[in-house]
Amino acid sequence: MRKVFEFALAGLLFMGGSAAVVAGDQSFTWSADDPELDWGPCPEFLPDDCRIAVLQGDPAGHNADIFFRLQPGTMAAHHWHTSAERMVLVSGEMEVDYDGQDPEVLTPGTYAYGPARLPHTASCRAGGDPCVLFIAFEEPVDAVPTEAHDH
Repeated sequence: MRKVFEFALAGLLFMGGSAAVVAGDQSFTWSADDPELDWGPCPEFLPDDCRIAVLQGDPAGHNADIFFRLQPGTMAAHHWHTSAERMVLVSGEMEVDYDGQDPEVLTPGTYAYGPARLPHTASCRAGGDPCVLFIAFEEPVDAVPTEAHDH
């Protein structure tokens, strides 16, 4: 049985009503090293030190934005998302490998688009800074592990 991990529930629990979830009528900014960010755990199938911070929106709803952080030398296992992802790498060097395509290496400032339901892996290259990836989701924030563990 395939188990779907939704960041939404965990996100709402670890955000605890933080201003990051409700933008209202005010503009705001976040940086990846902002001490006010609430970093919570990733789903179980991802590395233990993986973290997510909700920047804007309700992760159980539409159009939420997050920071996704992987430590150097770690990999996000083969998975897919219900939503398309619009991403910009903030720090580190990250290799993304979508099924049926050549892997791409993202460096800070690189934009990447990931279609909905297209399985992929992501790894933060060893020896550098932690990888922080800004991700804008159109649909609720989720990650569905696949059967392929060694992609």
